[in-house]
This record gives sequence, C-alpha cells and structure tokens, in this order.
Amino acid sequence: MSVIAQQFSLGGGWMYPIAFMLVIAIGLIVERFIFLFFKFNINGVAFMGQIQKLVMANNIDRAIKLCNAAPNAALPKVIKAGLTRANKGELEISNAIEEATLEVVPTVMKRTPTLGGIANVATLLGLLGTIVGLIQAFSALEAAAPDARAAALAKGISVAMNTTAFGLMVAIPCMLSQMFLMAVTKKILDEIDQFSVKLENLLVSRIRAGGAK
Repeated sequence: MSVIAQQFSLGGGWMYPIAFMLVIAIGLIVERFIFLFFKFNINGVAFMGQIQKLVMANNIDRAIKLCNAAPNAALPKVIKAGLTRANKGELEISNAIEEATLEVVPTVMKRTPTLGGIANVATLLGLLGTIVGLIQAFSALEAAAPDARAAALAKGISVAMNTTAFGLMVAIPCMLSQMFLMAVTKKILDEIDQFSVKLENLLVSRIRAGGAK
C-alpha cells in the first residue's frame, strides 16, 4: 500500500480526478452487477416453460401469479402484461407486450454504457497529466540550475508516467466490466424478445381456438 501511495503522490494533482472516475466506476459496476444478476435476471427457459404449460392448460390466473413471484425481474413483467390481456383481442395483447417491453428495456440498459464514457475520460485525464508533466519537465530544465536539472526532469517525467499508468489502470477494468455487463444485458433483452413473441403466439392461438369452438 505504501508503494501505491507513493506512486499516487508522485503523479501530482491529476491523479485525483482520475481517482474520482475510479470511485464512480466502482459504484456503477457494483450497482449494475446487483441489478442485472439479482434483480432483473431470471432463468428464462425454465420460467417460460412453466408459463407455456399453464397457458396451454388455460390457467391464466396461475400464470400471472407465477409472474408476481418475481416482480422485479424483467421478463416476468413483460409476460405478465401479455397475460393480463389474455382474454382480449390480438391487438390488445400485442400492444400490452410492446408497451411493457418499451418500459423495461431502458431500465435494464441504463447506466452500463456510462462505463465506456468513464474509461474514455480516465484515459484522457491520464493523457492530459502526461502532457502537463512533460511541459513541467522541459520548463524546469530551462529554469533550474545545472545541478538540479536531473531532479526536475525526473519529477516531470514521474508525473507524466504515473498519470498515464493510473488512467489506463482505471480505463481497462471499466471497459472489461462494460463488455461483461453488456453481455448479461443482451441475454436478458434477447429472452424478452424471444419469449414475448412466443407468449403472443400462444395467446393468439388460444383465442382463435376458443373462437373456433
């Protein structure tokens, strides 16, 4: 820890805004991880298998209760919207599913793209610190006495290198975390697209079968 603190100190004032970006990134990653894995996510295949059996058995109320058992998950919200219109017309079912999807998708996707922006800002702050450090180094060479030039040059280069390194140390985990979280997000959204269409087809077939009778 003492080595890290020493390197942070050698980086100068530009290390603080980069550290601020790190704090924001950690908060976002933790928040998105909790929401995507424990709140919005669900075993879509198993869930939809149960819903399909209940719909085919004409047990819509039980299917709605199954959705209510996971009130925060994204897929059950969309499926429930369709189920509540199960005895209405095809257009009402389609509109209900579409409306629920439009409501759920932004909630699932929000804030994750911000990690990419934080990675870019951290990299740019590191680059800015590098440029400032080099300017300080060359300015010190002109102003410093001959016996102090080496120390002045080393100080400026230290600022430049440490800010660059720290900026990249923040940016790379942010980008990797964003890639990982976007993969989970895509899985959730793909399940919503796939299973909402499947439910719509099931309910429409059910209505038509009832009309045929």
